[in-house]
Order: sequence, then structure tokens, then C-alpha cells
Amino acid sequence: MKKQIKNALPVVQNQSLVAARGVNDETSLAQYIQRIQKFPILSAEQEYEYATKWVKDGDKDAAEKLVASHLRMVVSVAYDFRNYGVPFADLIASGNMGLMQALQKFDPERGFRFSTYAMFWIRAEIYETILQNWSIVKIGTSANQKRVFFNLARAKRALGIMDGTLSDDQTKQIADYLNVPETDVRRMSTRLGARDVSLNSPARSDDDGRDMLSNMSDDKHNIQDDMEQLEFRRRGYELLQKHLAELPERDREILRARRLSDPVATLESLSQKYGISRERVRQIEERAYNKLRNAILTESKE
Repeated sequence: MKKQIKNALPVVQNQSLVAARGVNDETSLAQYIQRIQKFPILSAEQEYEYATKWVKDGDKDAAEKLVASHLRMVVSVAYDFRNYGVPFADLIASGNMGLMQALQKFDPERGFRFSTYAMFWIRAEIYETILQNWSIVKIGTSANQKRVFFNLARAKRALGIMDGTLSDDQTKQIADYLNVPETDVRRMSTRLGARDVSLNSPARSDDDGRDMLSNMSDDKHNIQDDMEQLEFRRRGYELLQKHLAELPERDREILRARRLSDPVATLESLSQKYGISRERVRQIEERAYNKLRNAILTESKE
């Protein structure tokens, strides 16, 4: 899928991705950042114009301008995750891939700005890269285990726990603090401690005992909360689109008009459009909504 997305983009953007992957020292990274600073920032109207041309006409020039203007945003997001043990260039490359996925999936008619939509795809791709680079997370795929992975060091500092091996009481304290089962805390703590290179190792040889996670600023949003929110939104959007498509056309249009549009269409306007009573419109809306909700809930539990 990623290869198909990459091949679908203009050549210059493929080169941007390669350039990000090829950054291996501070000089080349600075050159890359300097190059992307030259791309202009688009207004909401320009974003809509270029996105529409890309989606409806396959205009590669419009797609190029849309993606190029957001490369600096990728660098900005990647910078927030620079202390997670993954090379900064790899984070940028992953963010660029997320940006390209956003381009392929973006619908300009839904009323969202491309920059807003692309942001959570960029973050989601970077999260995935961080997780894939930690072997412990290959079997730590639940939301609770990811919460422990990203927040264990912070929880231990907040609770004043300095020991490497957690006691039962300390495990319970951390579980309560993170609102996760004790088994997840115990399992992830053991695996984190077993790695040759840990996020809890000194960031520099001359450091004053502070670990890499300790050096991260705490004045930002909680990374795990952001991750869960982004994953939830992405999964929810995919399920919504999938099951909307399964509804009969009239049901789908009425549900969109009544529940997914701004401003909301009135029962009167829809009754005139379809030649049915307002009560019948309301019944169709309710039926479609319940069917959609049940389908999404059923699949999300699988």
C-alpha cells in the first residue's frame, strides 16, 4: 500500500521523501530543512483548490504544491518525537509517508482543512515507526500496553519510584496512575528493562543522571492520549466510510444531511426533495443511524 501511494505522487515529492531518508548528519538535515522552507504556506482556499484538482482531475502539479507546502509541518511534528531512540531522519521520512497517505485519502468536500487532516496521519505514521523500532511492542499491541510503553518512565518519576525491578506495591501504584491492569505494567516493565539500549539510559555520557525521557518537555499534550485519540479517529473514520457505503443510497444521503452536515438539513427540505413526509424522513434517518452505529460497534469489538 505504501509503495502504491509513493508511486502515485509526483516525482519531486518522491525525491523529498528520499532526501529525508538520506539525511545522515546535521549538515544534510539542515540543508533539507532549508530547502523545504522555500515552499509557500497555503491558505485554506488554496488548499481546497489544489486538493479538488488532485481528487477530481488527478492534477499532479496541484498535489505537488499541496504536499510540498506541508513538508515543514512534518519536520515540526517529527521534532516532538526526537527523544524516542529513532533517528530524526527516519521520523521525517515516516511523517512524509503519512503526509502522502493523507493526500490519497483526503476529501476536500468534507469541510476540513488538509493541514488538519494530514496532521493526524503524520503523527500516526511516526507513532508506528517508533513502535516498530521497539521489538517489545511487537507483542505489546493493546492500547493499555502502548500506554505503559510511552508513559512508564513518566509515571515512575511522578510516583518517586527509582528501582529498576518493580515490587508488587509499586506495580499497583503505576497501574492506578496510568489506569491500566497491573499485568500490563509488569509485562512491559520487564521487557523495557531487558533491552540492551533503553529509553531510560543516559542521554549523553556527561549527563547528570537524567535519562532520555526525563529530558523531554512535560508541557506538551500527553503523547499516549494523543496517540489513542489519533488511532481512534483514524479507525472511526475508516469504519464510518465503510458502513456508510453499505447503506441504501437514499438512507445514506438523508443520514449525511441530518447527522454529518453543517448546517443540518431540515426535515421539511428533505421531505420535499424525496417526495415523502417529514415523519418518514425522520424514520429513515433513525433507521440508518441505528444500522450504521450497530455495524461500527460490532466491527470495532472484533
